[in-house]
Amino acid sequence: MVSRFSSFVLISCLVIASSPVHVSSSAHLVKGLSWSFYEKSCPKVESVIRKHLKKVFEEDIGQAAGLLRVHFHDCFVKGCDGSVLLDGSASEPSEQDAPPNRSLRRTAFKIIDDLSQLVEKKCGQVVSCADIAAIAARDSVFLSGGPEYDVPLGRRDGLTPATENVVTENIPAPTENASEILSALAKKSFDATDVVALSGGHTIGLAHCTAFENRLYPTQDPTMEKTFAHDLKGVCPTTNSTNTTVLDIRSPNRFDNKYFVDLVNRQGLFTSDQDLYEDPTTRDIVTSFAEDQELFFEKFVLAMTKMGQLSVLTGTKGEIRANCSVRNSENPDLLKSVVEEDLESYAELK
Repeated sequence: MVSRFSSFVLISCLVIASSPVHVSSSAHLVKGLSWSFYEKSCPKVESVIRKHLKKVFEEDIGQAAGLLRVHFHDCFVKGCDGSVLLDGSASEPSEQDAPPNRSLRRTAFKIIDDLSQLVEKKCGQVVSCADIAAIAARDSVFLSGGPEYDVPLGRRDGLTPATENVVTENIPAPTENASEILSALAKKSFDATDVVALSGGHTIGLAHCTAFENRLYPTQDPTMEKTFAHDLKGVCPTTNSTNTTVLDIRSPNRFDNKYFVDLVNRQGLFTSDQDLYEDPTTRDIVTSFAEDQELFFEKFVLAMTKMGQLSVLTGTKGEIRANCSVRNSENPDLLKSVVEEDLESYAELK
């Protein structure tokens, strides 16, 4: 017999059809970013990205959560510079190899690479991978039922990945409590409302059992609703299980405010989720979002716009990568084209 909880996993993977909710952001823009950055150099960039993502999500709406998470993990570490997209080497490991990033979906990186190629085919090498990741995150929210909003653009791509220690220090762990997360994100100028709103990104996506097994074993977390805990133990029967489950049991594939309804009913998955309701600093914010989806959307857009501007590279800093996973200086295709151009120039001089 399929339990009430596990039946949610079987929800059809179709792109959510809904009336668009457009939320305007009044966020301050850092120098170098603009709401119309590609107006002349690549005016179709956002439509190219959305057209492709619609096709991707029609086949698997689960990819939306993967793309949203990549943007989070890029921005929180050393700023929104696309450094999480870089492949590593023996001397310089990829950010993807750091423990907090090992569960990022590899298909999300492939999708961003595909988008980069489509955009370059349309406009040439003018749009950064960091901007593509930011637009893809916004479209992941909107195409799974969330708000439509504008994304400031003009980021450039970083030249070096962060070290494992830097990644680990900057990505909040699912086992951390609310006060720990509030303290960590306050250093990035996020207030309590920002933190709770950004946590609402967990309204879509999956989680590995190992990320919340501390709440089940050896003793059950008393803040977890009993039936919910029983169902979770069915999915994760032992510690170190490789199974996954949905982050939001009410509407796992739809971007809405049901994640907060989960928390009010003590059905949050991670310690970092449920403690937002248990902690008096954030409880009222959680409750207000559970009661008012439009309010959540408004605050989510503000927090996302703020997050999307963390330590960005603009102007002449960084580069515009031709391949999102490789620095231009190490891209064999670019090196080959430079050699060919030099040979052509030499031939013309002869």
